[in-house]
Amino acid sequence: MAHKKAGGSAKNLTKRNPQFLGIKLYGGEAARAGNVIVRQRGTKFLAGAHTGMGKDHTIFAVKEGIVSYKDKRKIRYDGSTVTRKVVYVV
Repeated sequence: MAHKKAGGSAKNLTKRNPQFLGIKLYGGEAARAGNVIVRQRGTKFLAGAHTGMGKDHTIFAVKEGIVSYKDKRKIRYDGSTVTRKVVYVV
């Protein structure tokens, strides 16, 4: 007979802070200088005219204007093509 009651185990007890990634300003919305437009991991979106990219790949507005998105086809080093969205402030 056991002298101690069996202890259970739980797999969902680790705490993790949310990252709050994603698009913050959509196409057609007004952006002021310094506003964050996209928070991302890696370069899923590329910075276009009047936008800048931070060291964590956050895209922000450099000038005041309207946000717009366009597709751009890029060629990788192995010759394959990939499309990326480019963020502009017009």
